[in-house]
Amino acid sequence: MYQTRCKVADNAPTTKIPLVFFRNPAGSEPVREWLKSLPEAERRAIGQDLLRAQWRWPVGMPLCRPMGGGLWELRTDLPTRRTARVLICLHEKHLVALHGFIKKARATPDDDLALARRRKRELEQ
Repeated sequence: MYQTRCKVADNAPTTKIPLVFFRNPAGSEPVREWLKSLPEAERRAIGQDLLRAQWRWPVGMPLCRPMGGGLWELRTDLPTRRTARVLICLHEKHLVALHGFIKKARATPDDDLALARRRKRELEQ
């Protein structure tokens, strides 16, 4: 059975932190579009982990791994034996989903990290 373990910080808030999807200047939301392209079972697993992060923020390993510079990697093992990652940040009291991808290698690809960091900089302008 699919199950995710989470560590909860001692000072975790008791309220849900809103989650928003990064929106580019053209008005599209790349992470939402990526999620919609996935099979329902995978969308559900990622959605459950995003919800866990909203209710338990700040949350540590194994659910979220800090990537430095205010960027976090939400880690989801999918029921289809694939691994998904959603790169998020905390911006103005909201969690922002910056980039999502299916992980194929052990290390997080530099291109994916660079894209998430670029989107984070756009938010901060």
